[in-house]
Amino acid sequence: MTKWNLIIDVEKCEDCNNCFLACKDEHVDNEWPGYTGSQPLHGHRWINILRKERGQYPLIDVAYLPVPCMHCDNAPCIKAAKEGALYKREDGIVLIDPDKAKGRKDILKACPYEAIWWNDEKNVPQKCTLCAHLLDEGWTEPRCVQACPTGALEIVREVDGETGSVMAQEDAEVLHPEFKTEPRIYYRNLYRYFRCFVAGSVSFQREGVTECAEEARVELWKNAEQVHVTVTDNFGDFKIDNLEENSGPYRIVISYRDYAKKEVQVDLKTSINVGEISLEAG
Repeated sequence: MTKWNLIIDVEKCEDCNNCFLACKDEHVDNEWPGYTGSQPLHGHRWINILRKERGQYPLIDVAYLPVPCMHCDNAPCIKAAKEGALYKREDGIVLIDPDKAKGRKDILKACPYEAIWWNDEKNVPQKCTLCAHLLDEGWTEPRCVQACPTGALEIVREVDGETGSVMAQEDAEVLHPEFKTEPRIYYRNLYRYFRCFVAGSVSFQREGVTECAEEARVELWKNAEQVHVTVTDNFGDFKIDNLEENSGPYRIVISYRDYAKKEVQVDLKTSINVGEISLEAG
């Protein structure tokens, strides 16, 4: 038996909301007996895109984190619901029985990812079904994957008993592993949302004119250990990413041609733009 897994690449997500709109198109005003009732037009985000801005002007970036139901193998919602109100299929998909879950608003609190939504009109909890009704008809991907223009969403099947192979083969990780829910939604480049960077610009003076220092060597040091080395781009900018928040202090050491080396102290708490670092003649 193979099981469905969704892989989400945070670096490729541009917050276009095509996945969200495709989900709406498939489920609003559409009943899928045996799978789910229709989704309300407003209020539900069965794939909810979280947003986080990092850094300071002008060296900033924004990361987008799509969060659907995680279709967990150790799903706390199933344990909380009991009596078959939620159940896991053999192919790994978790579904809510729209009849047995009637009136069970308490189920929403059982999901640590806050991926279950309440339908007031139908008096029932609802969530992403991974378009199980389409997959059962022979579709090879759910609507969200089909609609993604950047390849940020990918569906793969894993042979039962090879738990963890998706993580190993796809260089992926799960969201909030501390929840111990064994989710079947995996993420690439999750650091873009949860970790931080140090960025800055390097310049030098030549004949009274300030110029960008292209290909200046930038070293990041933590005590006596060199953590990372990079070079500036043609604008003199650099960015060192995938650092733990509140992990400072660090030293940035800049080397460029025959100019004097320069050190900058950084007490890293969150993503930071250290600004322009001007080099002096050696």
